[in-house]
Amino acid sequence: MMDTKWAYLIHLLGWTLPVIAFQLVVLVRHYKERSGAVLKAVLPPAFIMGLYLSIADHLAISTGIWNFGEGKHLGVYLGVVPLEEVVFFLITSVLVSLGLALFTGLVSLLGEARAS
Repeated sequence: MMDTKWAYLIHLLGWTLPVIAFQLVVLVRHYKERSGAVLKAVLPPAFIMGLYLSIADHLAISTGIWNFGEGKHLGVYLGVVPLEEVVFFLITSVLVSLGLALFTGLVSLLGEARAS
């Protein structure tokens, strides 16, 4: 299955979804009732950045800066960008945004610990 058109998507989801699940669990445990508000603040910028990176990728592919090997992705495109590449940019942006929210929470906890 790793030499098929599903390889990119399987690898992408296989390593990112467990990390995102862990990040969400920690985020909900830390922010508790504010978790929804934190996600509403964090996710829209992540999706905007994912879209921005996808557009940049579209431009790079369109001008011939790089391309993707045939048979290594599903063959579904948004413009000239493979769907998996768009998903990669969106997921990467979500990982970074959730990580930043968690880091901010950690810094807050450390500040509270020092104050007491």
